[in-house]
Amino acid sequence: MPPAVKFTKEEIVNAALQVVRNKGAAALTTRQIAAELGVSTRPIFTYFQNMQQVQEAVRQAAQNLYHSYIQKGMAQEHPFAGVGEQYIRFAMDEPELYRLLFLSAAPGSTSWAAEEMQRTQDMVLDSIRQIYRMDEETAKRYFRDVWLVTHSLASLIVTKSCPYTLEEIRTILASVSISICKACKEIPGFAANRMDRDALFHALIEKE
Repeated sequence: MPPAVKFTKEEIVNAALQVVRNKGAAALTTRQIAAELGVSTRPIFTYFQNMQQVQEAVRQAAQNLYHSYIQKGMAQEHPFAGVGEQYIRFAMDEPELYRLLFLSAAPGSTSWAAEEMQRTQDMVLDSIRQIYRMDEETAKRYFRDVWLVTHSLASLIVTKSCPYTLEEIRTILASVSISICKACKEIPGFAANRMDRDALFHALIEKE
């Protein structure tokens, strides 16, 4: 009779997640997971056929944790601002998990970032439309532009290249958010990329 399995699948995934947190995704091996659990590698393959399945389970666990940050942002008084702040907080708290979700290669594409951006948009789009009184096309443009700035700041954080404090980051995000919201509402054709760029820049330059 085979010996009873000592660890559950969830415990193995949590151990693998901890390996990535501490050492990065490149360090995720059966040996490292076993060391985290304090056992041989055998229990790992009780639940997983290969390391690819382990990696996918870890990515899903990281994604679930990231989504919990986003949901916390959604519960704030100003949901979209809260989402931006929680996105930055996730990068600060979990730099290696952020790397896994947003700065690593995905099969057949350059990174997972676009997929995660789409999932985040799906979570917050209705809130943007209701609070900022935008149609769907405008809300998507607004989200995309603000997310690109937020993603850039978060990437600087996880690569230890960010020269800004958290308070400065909040100010940057508020300024960008207000600017894009104003542009979406006041510049004809902005959301649909049909504005007259030359005329707009000329008018702005002429202003004192």
